[in-house]
Amino acid sequence: MWTFRAQLAFLAFACLGFAARANAAPEDISFVAEHLPEVAMDNRYAGLPLWADGTTFAAGFTDMSSGTLALRGPMAEIAGTYGFHGLRLKAFAFFDSFSLTSGRERRALNEPFVPTPLALPAAAEFAGLDGSMRDAGLGFALGDHVESSWIGTFDWSAGVLYQQVRLRDYRLDYLVLDGTDAGAAGFIDFSATYAHFAPFVGIGKHYDFGDWQLGPHLQLTMPLPRRAFAGRITGPGFDLAGNTADNGAGNHFGDPSVTLGVDVTYLPWNLTIDAGSLASQALFEPHFHQGIDQNWALHLHWTR
Repeated sequence: MWTFRAQLAFLAFACLGFAARANAAPEDISFVAEHLPEVAMDNRYAGLPLWADGTTFAAGFTDMSSGTLALRGPMAEIAGTYGFHGLRLKAFAFFDSFSLTSGRERRALNEPFVPTPLALPAAAEFAGLDGSMRDAGLGFALGDHVESSWIGTFDWSAGVLYQQVRLRDYRLDYLVLDGTDAGAAGFIDFSATYAHFAPFVGIGKHYDFGDWQLGPHLQLTMPLPRRAFAGRITGPGFDLAGNTADNGAGNHFGDPSVTLGVDVTYLPWNLTIDAGSLASQALFEPHFHQGIDQNWALHLHWTR
């Protein structure tokens, strides 16, 4: 049992931790600009309709932010299940359409994709974001029900998907606020297209409670290959474009994804809400992708 002194020490360290987080400078613009679409990709993986038999129609919504930067919009998918040599073969397709917006944002101007004449990082103000992200793809998965002596009946699923992530008009106007380049203005643009093959594997169970069913499931997804993050920046007398690989900063767009869901299904209607991913994506993504303040991912499935 904790002593009173130990409790005081814990509270003091907790307060210091929260204060340090509150007073920490926000992440630079390129850091957050990469993480927003990567979190949207994770939200997509979390919503793949892999755990129900039959034909599944699914819809969802993503809403995330970092400061005044925001990415939000609907998600849609369809899946069909077929018998295949005693296994379940599932084919699916998805299309997600997100808007990228911002208010006036103050954080560091920095970019890892091309050398510039500016002395970076530099405090700057950003505005004018009015872009879009489209994430479209299709995939296949094999799965089966398995009897185990130690955990009972469970489901497994493994497959691969192909996706294209299109970032359009992902551009912010900037004004440098201090330092040797104070007053310099231009824009920084992260518009690009990224294509990935993403193998995945998952395990799940289900528990029946009258008209209700609970289905916890865990999934690991790895988009391949990891891509160089691309961008363009303009300023006084220059207009430069490049990517992180050519600039010596490596390939790091497209992160490994671990998603945890709990499907809650009302059996008379075959209607499912993934309450688990709604909670886990909100709790875990701001830690996996620093700089993201909030992330909501709602997924609804109807199976017939």
